[in-house]
Amino acid sequence: MIGKIERVPLREVWKNEAYDFTTWLQDNLDVLNGATGLNLLSAEREKAAGDFSVDLVCEDGAGGTVVVENQLERSDHDHLGKLITYLAAFSAKAAVWVVSQPRPEHVAAVAWLNESSSGTFYLLKAEAIRITSGDEGHSAPAPLMTLIVGPSAEAKEIGRTKIDIAERHHERLRFWTALQERARGRTRLHSNVTPGHDNWLGTSAGKSGLGLCYVVELARNRVELYIDRGINAADNEAIFDQFHRNRDAIEAEFGQPLSWERLEGKRACRIAARYENGGYRSPVEEWPALLDHMIDAMIRFERALRPHLAGLALPAQTAPADARLRDL
Repeated sequence: MIGKIERVPLREVWKNEAYDFTTWLQDNLDVLNGATGLNLLSAEREKAAGDFSVDLVCEDGAGGTVVVENQLERSDHDHLGKLITYLAAFSAKAAVWVVSQPRPEHVAAVAWLNESSSGTFYLLKAEAIRITSGDEGHSAPAPLMTLIVGPSAEAKEIGRTKIDIAERHHERLRFWTALQERARGRTRLHSNVTPGHDNWLGTSAGKSGLGLCYVVELARNRVELYIDRGINAADNEAIFDQFHRNRDAIEAEFGQPLSWERLEGKRACRIAARYENGGYRSPVEEWPALLDHMIDAMIRFERALRPHLAGLALPAQTAPADARLRDL
């Protein structure tokens, strides 16, 4: 005969969280080890951490400290805060939070902590089960620990990627803010644009779907006319071709060759002046010269395109232009 698993209310097995469950867990570290993959060898109960006391302070096989916080009920903010406090107070390498009902927001919070902090965090769901077998009754209750969230190499890599993205966003915002300050008094082309986190800063060229843009990368930059009037690539190519027929005149006025990018297979087209003399990761002391170079290029670029923009024959717009698509 095959028995059935039956859940048992935790308070029927461990009536008191501190005196019953924590004491039992202290004597049964193998249950934690099995769920987390840790190698906990010993544990002390109710160690003081300022005005609080941590349920268990454990030592692993490498001599590292691991703190354990138990909660035989739904997870809450108070215990999450204590867990982080205990990790810091004991300079622990890991923290384990045992709960009966992990709330989704706390699952997400522990996942975020594993991505964003130097510590490692485990969220375990504690249950008690027994096996029933018809008329033969049922077994004694047994613990069931399920790992809900734990550390991983992938989580740490995601965390590093998020930090890098945040740093890039901050640096680009500083870069565009500095460019606008530098351009004040020389050109009003982008003076009404709010600096953002993107790698481009654009304004209308005076025609729907055409943008005059600065673009900055780690160590490169460019100024460009970005042509994107909607979902119809043929419209953009027709506009691009009108400019291309005047390529010699435009480049002569600009003062140097341009990059003519029809972007076959893409919706948009661009005309650009590309430079390898620095980007937003250049040393800050080099920014003034770099920004002056980009502003000068934009002024010359707009002046070279201006008469051809004025005489441009625009096809009927088949759909409103949506978010700018880039081929960086």
